[in-house]
Amino acid sequence: MTSRKIGLTLGVFLTITASVTGLVIVPNWQFRELQPVKKADGSQYPMPLFGEQAKGREVYIDQGCIYCHSQQIRMKGYGADIRRNWGTRRSVPRDYIHEKPHQLGTMRTGPDLASIGSRQPSTVWHALHLYDPQITSPGSIMPRFQYLYTELRDGEALPPGTFEADVVKIPPQFQKNGVTRLMPTDRGKALVEYLKGLNKTFPLPEAAQ
Repeated sequence: MTSRKIGLTLGVFLTITASVTGLVIVPNWQFRELQPVKKADGSQYPMPLFGEQAKGREVYIDQGCIYCHSQQIRMKGYGADIRRNWGTRRSVPRDYIHEKPHQLGTMRTGPDLASIGSRQPSTVWHALHLYDPQITSPGSIMPRFQYLYTELRDGEALPPGTFEADVVKIPPQFQKNGVTRLMPTDRGKALVEYLKGLNKTFPLPEAAQ
């Protein structure tokens, strides 16, 4: 092997090694060192998901929401995320220490959802938006997720094991074929709880840097 080939091979090897070290090994080491921070009330941020929110995250993943929505807020000067009210601060690694796999996403066919729970805390809003995005967001190209809900007509009995408190009324102008109410399925209810819980607005010290 000529000295030129040896130099080229060595250069490629060093480039790959440096890239893997700088982009994979070092960030992974730094990430594992991060710990939650304590709030004034004694709780921690971030907290791992459990119960309905954990189930809802699985629904979020299997419905492919990541392909149209991100969960990462860019810092001021690198986009209009904060000006659009998608978040109050930039996202930082600590926000994601309990998320495996994380749902950062790269596409923004729809708005970022990192803190959708803080700007849209309403269960009814999320239910109507998932059932038919046109009800809450006219002109939206988001697909309908109506299969996450059971449609009910006036006087129709609730599905067994469900409760009146979970019923969502459809605004009169959007009622079709006699359907006036919605009852979320278990998956629909869990997904809404997950979305409501997305709130990465806690003022972490490194986010201010």
